[in-house]
Amino acid sequence: MNTKPVLTLSEVNALLDAAQQEAEANGWKVTVAVADDGGHLLGLRRLDGAPAMTVGIATEKARSAALGARETQQFEEMINGGRNAFLSVPLQGMLSGGVPVWVEGQMAGTVGISGVKPDQDVQIAKAAVAAIA
Repeated sequence: MNTKPVLTLSEVNALLDAAQQEAEANGWKVTVAVADDGGHLLGLRRLDGAPAMTVGIATEKARSAALGARETQQFEEMINGGRNAFLSVPLQGMLSGGVPVWVEGQMAGTVGISGVKPDQDVQIAKAAVAAIA
């Protein structure tokens, strides 16, 4: 039987904390979502002042990163590059800001960020992942 890494509650909290620290250090008001490798929500943190819509967007970015097993920025780049047929894929969070958490070559979960510019969302997500790597 194969085994795979999974995110524990401690790791979920570490991801949330690191993302919050990165966002607050830059004065950014965002929502942070952490999902398992199936895209199911494990943790959510909406920072003070983050718009309500960021909750759903961050959650969908985390879900899309999990189901696609890649950064959601790659989906956005495909679409912006002219592959419009990809819009028919049944994912809702195909915007930059969803980043997988890889452990020993296997995806353990994902982080989704929403609330600032795309590159800033990615910066926060990658800072979170780096905190547990």
